[in-house]
Amino acid sequence: MAQRNWIAVASAEHARRGRDHRPLGFMQVGHGKLAPLKRVAAGDRVAYYSPATVFGGTDKLQSFVSLGIVQPGEPYEFDMGNGFVPWRRDVAYVAAHEAPIAPLIERLAFIETPKQWGYKFRFGLFDITDIDMKLIAQTMKAEPKALLF
Repeated sequence: MAQRNWIAVASAEHARRGRDHRPLGFMQVGHGKLAPLKRVAAGDRVAYYSPATVFGGTDKLQSFVSLGIVQPGEPYEFDMGNGFVPWRRDVAYVAAHEAPIAPLIERLAFIETPKQWGYKFRFGLFDITDIDMKLIAQTMKAEPKALLF
């Protein structure tokens, strides 16, 4: 099965928590829902887009904050305390620099109407082309070999 590319949406604070987790990073989407994670497979690439720095924040960070490869294994539950038990998948994140989306809006194929570029991100998790993922990876200065391009 072909490797797919995904954009996941979360606040930068949450995306960085998954990226920086040791020994292996993780991804959560849709406030910990299982269904979206079932669409993602081992070997798929994922880029996290953050509209704001903190969940519910009003700042306009509007940046890609992490890139990685989904690892083998099924989604699993993780107890974060206070009754919150979200579903996760393991991700091996690669070295990359956070980068604003603004310079890419006119170049990304998944943005069909540049004036309404933010619409697609409301889905929380959606797939994109190899070309778009390569463009995001280049903008984030990620090593293409690390992302299996």
